[in-house]
Amino acid sequence: MAGGFVISSEGGQYNGKVTWFVVLSCMMAAMGGVIFGYDIGISGGVTSMEPFLKKFFPEVYTRMKEDTKISNYCKFDSQLLTLFTSSLYLAGLIASFFASSVTRAYGREPTILFGGAAFLAGAALNGAAISTYMLIFGRVLLGVGVGFANQAVPLYLSEMAPAKYRGAFNNGFQFSVGIGALSANLINYGTEKIKGGWGWRISLALAAVPASALTLGAIFLQETPNSVIQRTNKYDKAKAMLQRIRGTNDVEAELNDLIKASENSRTIKSPYKNILQRSYRPQLVMSIAIPFFQQVTGINVIAFYSPIVFRTIGFGESASLMSSVMTGVVGIVTTFLSMMIVDRAGRRFLLIVGGIIMFVSQMLVGAIMAAKLGDHGGLSKGYADVVLVLIGVYVAGFGVSWGPLGWLIPSEIFPLEIRSAGQSISVAVNFLFTFLVGQTFLSMLCHFKSGIFFFFGGWVAVMTGFVYVLLPETKNVPIEQMERVWRGHWFWKKIVGGRQENEA
Repeated sequence: MAGGFVISSEGGQYNGKVTWFVVLSCMMAAMGGVIFGYDIGISGGVTSMEPFLKKFFPEVYTRMKEDTKISNYCKFDSQLLTLFTSSLYLAGLIASFFASSVTRAYGREPTILFGGAAFLAGAALNGAAISTYMLIFGRVLLGVGVGFANQAVPLYLSEMAPAKYRGAFNNGFQFSVGIGALSANLINYGTEKIKGGWGWRISLALAAVPASALTLGAIFLQETPNSVIQRTNKYDKAKAMLQRIRGTNDVEAELNDLIKASENSRTIKSPYKNILQRSYRPQLVMSIAIPFFQQVTGINVIAFYSPIVFRTIGFGESASLMSSVMTGVVGIVTTFLSMMIVDRAGRRFLLIVGGIIMFVSQMLVGAIMAAKLGDHGGLSKGYADVVLVLIGVYVAGFGVSWGPLGWLIPSEIFPLEIRSAGQSISVAVNFLFTFLVGQTFLSMLCHFKSGIFFFFGGWVAVMTGFVYVLLPETKNVPIEQMERVWRGHWFWKKIVGGRQENEA
């Protein structure tokens, strides 16, 4: 199974290769990202389909078709409609805390398996839904699946990948999210054309395909050596696993670091209590700030509601869905670019450049809509096309930066003793603000109108400054030696103490 190229992490501390075993394992685990992305893409398209609205949200359908006096910005304003989208993330928020305990006690692989099974059940229920409540209960089951998968998959990828290429492997999660979202957009575009008004059922039910792949694939996944050492003390088994993963027998340095990290983790009886200690303050701040900032970029406004946004500016139903496909392609291409360069360019550089791109594009979209889109009628074709291009530029900025790195950074900064708790907090914050943004966006669009883009653009400016001042570079640092990053940072060393003698 071994094959690839030799790596040397931080002056040759760890030996090993990028093996096909690691590549295939990570590809299978990253199916969790496909599930997440499929749901993000499918919900926005389905909620713009007229037969779906007519069956489950008739008041929105009536307002859109018959009420000519209502503002362009308010046609889709419905708390029940937004609950269809956002209920998944509320369920995921709650599930992520249970997933933390499961991940720590039973390992990454069983957590991924359970997540896939829950998502499979939710997909079946949504495809067969005959009432709004059945629809939303299915979304809750999907949320449980996503909560468990998003807890375990980024950890799995970070722990399996060699330090030098951890960024590329972990960014594979966001790349998979993009694949899932694009697939959903293409399916929506096709099912919208099905006569009889039942195409939305196919869109929702096909979520079972990636869910089945993840569930079956998880059965064959190998647990990470980090988790085996932490849970079982079977050092010989972990060593054999590490040799297989790295493609070399010389794994003593990495194994010793894993054992040391595991011994430290066993002294921690309450990870959620210990993460509040001063020594873990930088990680705690980042586990909250990074997912918060990722959501207030406004990306899920585009991901969930881009067909609705495009209909607001004057596109038809089919054109809106095709526009979503186009932005999905942009997201995949730029996320792949991020995978290729993140371990050379570094995390900070990509976050700052991506932030600048997103800020400029959002300001321009807001300005065009403020000047050219009133409460009635649509944008002219020329301006509508410009808005579509600018939204594509915005998605590109996110795809190369905050999309993949918003998952990578929280998954790689925690020591083993608080890793599951830290990842759980990060996932919970992500879901909390995804829920809040998803639940309030259509109402915000109605009240803020074009100002919604200035609102999110302002947050992008804030988070870009945050990265510049407070986020240290973490590329090429072995995951069990990440503590030295904080000890060497101009600000965080005042909190946790400066470099130790053996770190200098």
